[in-house]
Amino acid sequence: MIEIKTRGQLEAMRASGLVVAKALTLMAAHAKAGVSTAELDQLAEQTIRDAGAVPSFKGYHGFPASICASVNQQVVHGIPSRTQVLADGDLLSIDCGAILDGWHGDSALTIPIGTVTEAELKLSEATRTSMLAGIEAAVAGAKLSDVSFAIESETIAAGERDGVEYGIVDGYGGHGIGTKMHMDPFLPNYGKPGKGPRLKPGMAIAIEPMLTLGTDQTVELSDGWTVVTADKSKAAHWEHSVAITEDGPWVLTAPEEG
Repeated sequence: MIEIKTRGQLEAMRASGLVVAKALTLMAAHAKAGVSTAELDQLAEQTIRDAGAVPSFKGYHGFPASICASVNQQVVHGIPSRTQVLADGDLLSIDCGAILDGWHGDSALTIPIGTVTEAELKLSEATRTSMLAGIEAAVAGAKLSDVSFAIESETIAAGERDGVEYGIVDGYGGHGIGTKMHMDPFLPNYGKPGKGPRLKPGMAIAIEPMLTLGTDQTVELSDGWTVVTADKSKAAHWEHSVAITEDGPWVLTAPEEG
């Protein structure tokens, strides 16, 4: 069963989404060479709690932090650490979630630290535009895999523009969101159109492509969380929580100004 929300419940999700957006904005401004990922985690937790919300990641299946901070070849679920200090040329992906009045928001972005290569900037941008293509496809009446197909199609198009074949990370994707952080349906970042459940107003899904400069295969580290590319190529991750409405997709985790 896919959770259907009322307009009021979606507005409550928007409130939690704004908390996440504020935390990500502050972290993006603070993320510089010499800053540890633990400092970013502390900033996020303080921002979330100051808003009267709770970090949804902290304690989730035992996860020890309020954000996932994934650097370079780390794709997702990187654990913040005082010893992981950002350096010039790093590519940092931050995933952040918050619960406000029982409703979840979940969003991610990728931040270049100092000067990174043009290829890495294009990787992040390709991931972002693939997410946007997925959002545009998340309309009432569409099938779930239409969103997957839009993400994959834009990834391929971006690769053709950039002269590279981006890896679409296998086995990871988006998900339903609402009264829980991870709910049905699972949303692959690739696939043929016209399959899966039909999207209806009141549904909400997190759309989150993860692309690499190499393989689509990953390895989980011994910490039981951090996922890295099998070939150590750099990765990027972008995500928004999106509501399906009669008027089109509503990006619940977009910053207030846009």
